[in-house]
Amino acid sequence: MSEERRVLLADAAIEVLAEHGMRGLTHRAVDRAAGLPPGTTSAYLRTRAALLTALVRRLVERDQAELQAAGERTPLPRTPAELTDGLAALTTARLTGEGRLRSLARYACVLESVRDPELREILVPRENAGRDVVRAFLAAHGVPDQEARTLSLLACVDGLVLEHLPTGAAAVPREALEGLVAAALR
Repeated sequence: MSEERRVLLADAAIEVLAEHGMRGLTHRAVDRAAGLPPGTTSAYLRTRAALLTALVRRLVERDQAELQAAGERTPLPRTPAELTDGLAALTTARLTGEGRLRSLARYACVLESVRDPELREILVPRENAGRDVVRAFLAAHGVPDQEARTLSLLACVDGLVLEHLPTGAAAVPREALEGLVAAALR
């Protein structure tokens, strides 16, 4: 499969999953979303498992690129307020626009991965510059065990996104993020 076609089909599958849920994710729906003739998706991705695997790989690829870029363009936060600002920007990006679609698809895939070890392995959190920024901030503030605290903080941020996604909220309340940052610093 050409790389261009793989990306097109996987991106269309993310959109279909986000808009129609796991039951709506079909080869035909992906064909329609990609603007391709019927049968194209099944010609490239024969099974539902192959379709899901391609979707999850692309989702992780896009998420990692977003987090890497955010971490690279963000100077190391000096204060809790600056870290909160960065987390607020991340959560807003995950709750609105294209980021919202990816969030909806991501959580559906996480649930699907409970029964699919291959998907679970692909979805394992990865290192990226965004995570490095949080870890460095905590280290600069003398927090012991920065790795565990970084993972806990980011898991809680992810939980806030999950909590606010069904409501259509465009942002997580700042106070909630401030509380998470304060807890990570204790």
